[in-house]
Amino acid sequence: MSNEALKKEQRILRAMRKTLASVVKDVAPQSGYPSPLSDDTIEGIKECFTLISIRERELAEELGMNTSKPYYVDEVQTSKVLNFVKLKSDKPEGQS
Repeated sequence: MSNEALKKEQRILRAMRKTLASVVKDVAPQSGYPSPLSDDTIEGIKECFTLISIRERELAEELGMNTSKPYYVDEVQTSKVLNFVKLKSDKPEGQS
C-alpha cells in the first residue's frame, strides 16, 4: 500500500475515533443517572476504540513513524538498557 493510501486511512481512522468519542461525550449521563446506552453497546464502543487504536499503531509502524510514548525530560526513567557480554568458556569448542 502506498504512503498516500496509508495516510488517507490514518485520516479516516482519526475522524472515526473523534466522532465516536464525541458521541460518547454527548450521551454521557449526569452524575447519578443511568446511562442511556446498553451494556452491549458500551462494550461495542470499547471494542471499536481498541480496533481503531490497533490499526492506527499498525499504520504508524508501516509508515516508519515513531510509536514510542513521549516523556518529559525530567521524568524518572523506569527502564534501563543492559548490555550483555558473552562469557568465554574454559572448555574447548564442541564439549558441553
